[in-house]
Amino acid sequence: MSGHSKWATIKRKKGALDAKRGKIFTRLIREITISARQGGGDPDGNPRLRLAIDNAKAANMPADNIERAIKKATGELEGSQISELMYEGYGPGGVAMLIEVATDNKNRTVAEIRHLFSKGSGNMGETGSVAWMFERKGVITVKRESMSEDQMMEIILEAGGEDLNTEEDFFEITTTLENFEPVRKQLVEKELTVENASLQWIANNTTPVKGDEAEKFMKLIESIEECDDVQNVFSNADIIE
Repeated sequence: MSGHSKWATIKRKKGALDAKRGKIFTRLIREITISARQGGGDPDGNPRLRLAIDNAKAANMPADNIERAIKKATGELEGSQISELMYEGYGPGGVAMLIEVATDNKNRTVAEIRHLFSKGSGNMGETGSVAWMFERKGVITVKRESMSEDQMMEIILEAGGEDLNTEEDFFEITTTLENFEPVRKQLVEKELTVENASLQWIANNTTPVKGDEAEKFMKLIESIEECDDVQNVFSNADIIE
């Protein structure tokens, strides 16, 4: 099993920064709302909602916020209609990018994303222009604590994990869609600290970027992530220092 680019570490650090800004709560609430609207408000019968609730709890979101989001989705409380969309494009250095959004105004959001691409030396593409380069996977981040890489490898192989990336203070485990929940459940049952678990778009091949192009790419991706409607940004960038 091999690790990939340092983007996982960069994203994790940036995630902590987003949390301080309070943006992570908005994204979690929207994920709860979409999940409950699509699959119903009972987490026992809706795996996506159960995962969204677990991630919200891990981020210390108050239970009242979670319950209110579910009730808005199921119609028990009044709320705006949120649509889930994905945009595609190319960033500096030919980096492929996928952008997941949750919005109550599609025209506003697409105009803003297109503007950010243009301003950041990128190009917004048509549907399907880069999605073929990615595969949907489960990604689980576990606090490393005192566990060795060999010990973690043994656990995820037994549970059906696919890949392991080891960093200084955390493990990043990749799974197939089918094995995502079994692996996550196994880690929880072993009382490991699961910091985050999500379904992500993982690139089949990476595009190396360095120097000025890497800086331009980082600025573009940061500006897109600042957009209130953006849930997640994925790329095939391999940042070379």
